[in-house]
Amino acid sequence: MIGFKHTRKFFKSWLLFLFTFLILHSSAQNDTSKRQSIDITSSYKPVLKDVVKINLSASPLATDTFRKRLTYNIPAQNLFFAHQPISLKPLALSIDTGLQLGIRNYVKAGFGNLSTPYVNAGLSFGDGRTGLFNLYGNYISSKGDIKNQDFNELKLKGTGSYFSPTNEAYGSVGVNVNEYFLYGYDHSLHTFLKDDIRRKYQDIALSAGFRNTTENNFKLNYNLNAAAHIFSRENLISESTLMLEAPVEKKFSEKVSFKVGARADLTNFTDKTGAVTSKFNNNLFQLSPELVYYSDVFTFHGGVTPSWDNSELSVLPNIYGEAHLQHNILMVQAGWVGRFIYNTFRSLSNTNPYMQDPSFLSNTKEVQFYGGIKATPDKHFSFSAKASFFYLSQHANCRNRYFSIIKTIK
Repeated sequence: MIGFKHTRKFFKSWLLFLFTFLILHSSAQNDTSKRQSIDITSSYKPVLKDVVKINLSASPLATDTFRKRLTYNIPAQNLFFAHQPISLKPLALSIDTGLQLGIRNYVKAGFGNLSTPYVNAGLSFGDGRTGLFNLYGNYISSKGDIKNQDFNELKLKGTGSYFSPTNEAYGSVGVNVNEYFLYGYDHSLHTFLKDDIRRKYQDIALSAGFRNTTENNFKLNYNLNAAAHIFSRENLISESTLMLEAPVEKKFSEKVSFKVGARADLTNFTDKTGAVTSKFNNNLFQLSPELVYYSDVFTFHGGVTPSWDNSELSVLPNIYGEAHLQHNILMVQAGWVGRFIYNTFRSLSNTNPYMQDPSFLSNTKEVQFYGGIKATPDKHFSFSAKASFFYLSQHANCRNRYFSIIKTIK
């Protein structure tokens, strides 16, 4: 009986569950007789954000009425002109069919007292950009009141240059003929023929060089050049001189550079005036290393110059500098420098054409100590002062002599 009661309760529960399931299933069926509709339970409306676009429409620039104030550093003017500037009135240039671009020629002529004619001329060929060639001529003579007080000078010279984009090759050739007469003797005691007191000098000069005109990639500046002189006096004295020079500069920056220069001067002298022909040489070799520093207020050059004067070594100083104590107003300079003055018969006769023929040539060594100031206290006033001490020396065997009159001719 107990088992049967439990079975009945289980059976009732299962029927109740089945009945509930059927009711729910029937309510879930769609009612096809009813028209379908959508119920909106929210009023949300989606909206896209406005895209930011670039406005390409042009607008005129605003007028800039502000005027900048510019400051100019004008150096002090050391010249004062009393005249006032006049207004310029340009005019149309008249066409000259005889003028060619790049050619400039001139001729000067005159006549002075003491029977002094003078002619100077110059001719130029080339455009000045790729090539240039110039010819020069000069003549002057004079006749004084004293007997045989005559002289004449003739100079002819031609120079040429060829320009590349970065370099220049140049050269020249010239001839100088100078004639003087030794008139300084006592005319009351001596009488000489004009040929006996004539001193006629002839110089043939040649030169050539090669230098850079623009800064190269290595920042090197150079000017290699050579010159030769064939000098003679009436075929009795002959002298040949060769001069070689090679200055080079290396720039490390705008303020620091290193310079070195090599120079050689070689002279051979021949004297045929005596019974026996005499010959001697005069040679000078120099090397000049130098360190240079540039700035707005200070400039310094420091170096030495080893020189071999006829195989005798001398080390010369090369130290000098400048300092601006006040910009464009006060500057102080000082230095200790030395050099050799290279003496030849040609250079000495240019100074004194009446000198006696040399029997020996020696170079002059010069050492200088100097100091000075330059000042521009006012726009129209400036001054400079410099004090120097020179020390000169020559070879002990030097016997160069200078005469304004010749010895009595026997």
